[in-house]
Amino acid sequence: MKLLNGNTRRRKPLNRADVQSGRSPAKKRRRIDAHKRKLLFAMLIAAVGFLLIVAKLFEASIIKGKYWTDLAMRQWTRVSSLKAERGRILDRNGTTLASSYTTYQICLNPQNIQESDRERIASILSMYLGMDYNAVMAKMTRTRPKDPKDPNNHERVLYSQIKLKDQVDKEVISKLNSMQLGSGVSYYSDVKRDYPESGYYAQLIGFTNIDGDGQSGIEHTYNKYLAGEDGYQKADTDRDNNPVPGGEEEYIESVPGADVILTVDTGYQGILENALSEACAVNNAKSVSGILMDPMTGEIYAIGAYPTFDNSNPPRSDVTTLLELSKNRIVTDTYEPGSTFKVITLASALESGAIDTATRFYCNGSMLVRGEKIKCWKSGGHKEESLADAVANSCNPAFMTMALKMGVDTFYDYIFQFGFGEETGSQIASETSGKVTHKKYIRDADLARIGFGQSISCTGMQLCMAFNACINGGELLKPYVVSEIVDKSGNVLLKNERTVVRRVISPTTSATIRSLLRGVVEKGSGRNAQVPGYSVGGKTGTSQKYDENGQVSSSKLVASFIGFAPVDDPQFVCLIIVDEPQVPQVYGSTVAAPFVQQVLAAALSYAGIAPDIESEIATVPNVRGLTVSQAEKALSQAGLTAIYLETEMDSTVANQSPAANTLVVRGSTVMLYSTGYTFFSELNEEVEMVEVPKLDGMDRIDAQDALKKVGLIMDYDRQNCAGVAVYQDIMEGYKVPVGTVIRVQFEVKKKNRD
Repeated sequence: MKLLNGNTRRRKPLNRADVQSGRSPAKKRRRIDAHKRKLLFAMLIAAVGFLLIVAKLFEASIIKGKYWTDLAMRQWTRVSSLKAERGRILDRNGTTLASSYTTYQICLNPQNIQESDRERIASILSMYLGMDYNAVMAKMTRTRPKDPKDPNNHERVLYSQIKLKDQVDKEVISKLNSMQLGSGVSYYSDVKRDYPESGYYAQLIGFTNIDGDGQSGIEHTYNKYLAGEDGYQKADTDRDNNPVPGGEEEYIESVPGADVILTVDTGYQGILENALSEACAVNNAKSVSGILMDPMTGEIYAIGAYPTFDNSNPPRSDVTTLLELSKNRIVTDTYEPGSTFKVITLASALESGAIDTATRFYCNGSMLVRGEKIKCWKSGGHKEESLADAVANSCNPAFMTMALKMGVDTFYDYIFQFGFGEETGSQIASETSGKVTHKKYIRDADLARIGFGQSISCTGMQLCMAFNACINGGELLKPYVVSEIVDKSGNVLLKNERTVVRRVISPTTSATIRSLLRGVVEKGSGRNAQVPGYSVGGKTGTSQKYDENGQVSSSKLVASFIGFAPVDDPQFVCLIIVDEPQVPQVYGSTVAAPFVQQVLAAALSYAGIAPDIESEIATVPNVRGLTVSQAEKALSQAGLTAIYLETEMDSTVANQSPAANTLVVRGSTVMLYSTGYTFFSELNEEVEMVEVPKLDGMDRIDAQDALKKVGLIMDYDRQNCAGVAVYQDIMEGYKVPVGTVIRVQFEVKKKNRD
């Protein structure tokens, strides 16, 4: 054969066998090539398969190794948590305020429950646990993805274990054990919190959640000490979750929590909380908060707020209500302290040398500060007065004068020295720091107002801390409620003691303040705080609140009183704050002072402190149900003075403060709350009384001018206001507080025709 390029390729000679078999060499070569291709393809398939196996092994052992190991461990091991016993909370006398006891957690093991046995087990559990049958059955049949990490695998399986109920008592567990529920139900020990004194201390101690962790109060603040450390027990099990004989076991014992010992005394706490609940009821208040302290050490004997709640069974279903009731308002709520702050102004002015005990003041009912007229609570003024008179009278211009004499720099130095504008460090949950406006924004008028407790806000705890420094010799002491924390071995982990933050005033200035504040109680607005047999000092306060628009409210007030006893050797300081009292006359002296008196009297007796003065004692008679005029006579016969609105003389007394049978100093006042009053509020500590003018025959404009002239407000029907006044709901001649609303009716008189 001759190729195109001229070369000749010789053919291979045919093999005899090929000739005989009829096969050509080309066909033979093609058959061999086909075998080779099949072999290569098979080898390729085997290689791919091998690689897939290696990849799967890599995924199972490396990528998902931990998952499969954990799954296997769950199948052949059982881990039981050993809940640590939570530490106790005790008062200063060792009375248990919070403790724990063993309960049980019930779990279902759905994979170990036969389908035919589900209804029986669900019926038994729902009956003994007080649960809904369908809810139990739903948990028993709940499934999960077999492989949660594989989205393409939709196969589902029953849970291996699922929690059914916490904190089940031992008696219930004993009954369930007798029902032969098998390995489908497991029991684990748990711990439940108990509050033996659940009627008291709700805000202070707080409560725990369902897992036993502190959620509020001391339970939350000191949770790391109280909680302890949980242990666990691990054991090998068979397919039915039963321990394997001879299997490996691991046991880590739990470490119980430490005990927290407080400075409070359950006796004092009961005294305070009874007074708070009574003050809230009598004054129809939004809330009442209070604190009883040792002014010489900073220890807190009692603290609380009302309304309150049962911390053994807090209203968890209503979170808003629970948060509101959980507030320890003495440390969480800020307010303008009003005239109680005058004690701080007095101490600062005396210590700085701006005034002395010989300083005299003149009050004509107001004071002009840089063109701005700022009124005293007494419109006619107190005229000329000594320092003692000014303090007893709670004269606003006198304290404005003190503030202005010191000047902003000096006064602000003392304000901060007394601890305002920063937390007290009491370690009570959610404490706030109040607000002191930066002095660069303070005008003279602002400084004057701060002098009598406006334009500055603080917490009750801050006020108590500063007040203590004013009467204890001049040392600012850190308040504290935790005495010590002790573990189960008796080791003291934390200990609090009397801590002096700094000295603010001298012992001499402090002694002067004690004497002046004694005059407030014996001769001034604090007379209702007198305790028979004991010298008492203190200061009243009434302040404004702001509405939702940030404007000063004319009806939302805060009344307070802070008092101490005995005067020369103070053992107790008590502050009670009444928020938004809904009574006809809002004075710190009548709304709050009687309840401070109640607390101090009971606390002095409980502590066994000997009387230091002689007092003429009177017993408050029960005048409820009498008319106001009858009650006034009964109180006068007992040597007491009644406080009421003159317009209520014919109304019935619905309540009184102090309560009947209370022992008070002769000459004390009793507030009468009648069924016929019209609520009013005043913006200062005391109320100016004015006489209602005669409006009969006046037209609308003249009547309005006549009322406005004496500080009263007219209310009338805007659709029928023509003609002349024919009726006024408070008759002329009666004395009522400034700001009282007078309802007037007008009528057009027809002319007679001849």
